[in-house]
Amino acid sequence: MSKILLTGFGPYGHTPHNPAESVARLLDGRRIGNATVHSRIVPNVFFESIDRVAAAIEEVDPDVVVMMGEYGGRATITVERIAQNLNDSTRYGLVDNRGQSLQGDLTAPDGPVAYYATLPIRAMVKAIREAGIPAELSDAPGTFGCNHLMYGVLHHVHANDLPIRTGWIHLPHLPCVAALPENLGAPSMSAETAAAGVEVALAAAVENASDIDEPIASRFQI
Repeated sequence: MSKILLTGFGPYGHTPHNPAESVARLLDGRRIGNATVHSRIVPNVFFESIDRVAAAIEEVDPDVVVMMGEYGGRATITVERIAQNLNDSTRYGLVDNRGQSLQGDLTAPDGPVAYYATLPIRAMVKAIREAGIPAELSDAPGTFGCNHLMYGVLHHVHANDLPIRTGWIHLPHLPCVAALPENLGAPSMSAETAAAGVEVALAAAVENASDIDEPIASRFQI
C-alpha cells in the first residue's frame, strides 16, 4: 500500500480561510487507487514549515509528497514545476505567521539555485482537466511561504537521498475569501471542486512513475 503525504497551509496574511487546509482535511484518509492520503496542516512560518513537513515525512514514510497553498488571483489549479532558493516576502507586503519578513535570504545557503518538482506534472494537469476542472502548469510559485516550503522539502529529500516524489499544487481563493472587499473581482473555486481536482491529480501522481511525453497546451504565461 502506497502512502501520500498531503500538506496544506492554514490561514496567513489576508487569507482567513486557506483552500489548502480545506482540501487537505477533505482528503485526509482517502483511498486513491492503491494509496492512502495522510494530511497534515502546516503553519506558514519560514523554516518551521520545512521542519514540520520533514518530521511528517519521517512519521508517515510516504512514497509521494504533495504540498498545497493558495495563490490568490489565479483562476485555476496550478501544478508547479520549479522552486527557487530565494525568499522575498517584502515584495508582497506580507509577513509569516510569526511576523517575519525575508528579503533576499536563501532557504538553503548550501543548496542549488532551484529544484524541479519530481511529480508527473503534465499527467496531473491532464487528469484535472479531464475531470472537468480548470488546471495549468506553472513555473512561478512566488517568493513567499509556498516557494519556500516547496524548495525546502525538495532540498530535504535530495540531501537525504529519499525515494520520494515531491511537488506543489496551488489553489485559487475560496469563494468566502474572494468575497472580501479587498478581493472583489478575484477568481475563486469551492473547496469541494478543488478537492476533486487534487484527488485526480494525486491519482495521476500514483499511477505515473514518470511523466507523460505530450504537450499540455497553456494560456498561462508563467
